[in-house]
Amino acid sequence: MVKIVSQVGSRLRARIACRRGQNTVEYLLMLTVVVGVVLVAGVALKKFMPTLFNNIQQMITGAAGQMGSGSN
Repeated sequence: MVKIVSQVGSRLRARIACRRGQNTVEYLLMLTVVVGVVLVAGVALKKFMPTLFNNIQQMITGAAGQMGSGSN
């Protein structure tokens, strides 16, 4: 009985000591979370981007028009 417990204990210690693949899995999980956040943010911002670019274009056009007309 003592020998069986000793063998199980040594196998368990060996299994715990062998954790080489754990770092890879953790990095892949973190990468998956980051990609998911970026995709969700992209979908959320997609609705507001055309309006933002139009506003910027109007501001640039207005400023260029004022500079071209010579008014201060």
